[in-house]
Amino acid sequence: MVSLEYLLKFIDEDAPSGDVTSDAIIPEITCHAVIRAEQEGVAAGLEEAGTLFSHFGVEARPETRDGSTVKAGEVLLTLSGPAKKILLVERTALNIIGRMSGIATQTKAMADTVKAENPRCRVAGTRKTCPGLRALDKKAIVLGGGDPHRTCLSDGILIKDNHLALVSISEAIARARAASAYRKIEIETESAHDAVTAARAGADILLLDNMSPDSIRDTIGNLESVGLRDRVTIELSGGITAGTIRDYAQTGADLISLGALTHTVRNFSVTLEIRK
Repeated sequence: MVSLEYLLKFIDEDAPSGDVTSDAIIPEITCHAVIRAEQEGVAAGLEEAGTLFSHFGVEARPETRDGSTVKAGEVLLTLSGPAKKILLVERTALNIIGRMSGIATQTKAMADTVKAENPRCRVAGTRKTCPGLRALDKKAIVLGGGDPHRTCLSDGILIKDNHLALVSISEAIARARAASAYRKIEIETESAHDAVTAARAGADILLLDNMSPDSIRDTIGNLESVGLRDRVTIELSGGITAGTIRDYAQTGADLISLGALTHTVRNFSVTLEIRK
C-alpha cells in the first residue's frame, strides 16, 4: 500500500483550488454511491481508492478484494458520505482503479498463457512505467499474478547493452561481483556466444533480448552442451506481445518480462453511480 501523502498528490493535481462545480451547486448533503465494473477482469486499486475516500470522510466498503476476478456489472466499492467529497474524489479513484485493473487484467491473461505452456515460467514487468505511477503499476502486476522485477535502478544489478558499449561482458561481470557479493548479477545478451560468455564469467541471470524463439532454443541448447544451463536463470524480453508470448513460453525459459504490461495499458472500464 502506498502512502496517503502519495495519493493526495493526485487530488491536488485534479482539484488544486477545490471542485468549483460541486461547491457551487451541491448543498451540504450526504448520499450513497457505488463503483461498478463495466467489464470482466481483475480488480485492482480498490485499497488506494478506499483510502482516499476515507480520508475525506466517506465510508468506503469494498465488495470484493484487490486481485479478484470480477464480472461486468459487479459492485467493487460501496460509498456513503458527503456528496461533495464523493464527487471530489470520483475521477481520481476511477483513474486509479481503471489503470491498475487494466494492468492486472493484462498481466493475468499473459501469465495464464505462459503457465499453460511452461508451468515453471513467470511473467514480469519492467521499468517502462508511467513516471510517478510506478508504485501503483508494479503493485497491479503483482495483483495480476506477475513478478514486479526491479522497482528502480537501486534494486538490482542489470548490465545492459549501453553498459556493454563501454566495458566487456567479462569485465562488467567481474566489476559487478566485486562491488557486491550479495546481489545477483543479470546481464543482457543478444547472441548465443555472448550468453555462454556471460554464463562462464559468472552471471546469475541471462536476459536474452530481442531474440527469436528459434534463436533462444539454440542459445539454451548451447548452454546445456557446455553444462551451464542449470547455473543460470533465463529471462526473455524485447517486443514480446500477447500474440507471440505463447511461442516464447515454449522455449523453456524461466522468466518473460514485458514492458507492454505497463507502457501500453488498456484502461479497465469502471463507473461511479450516485444514489440520493
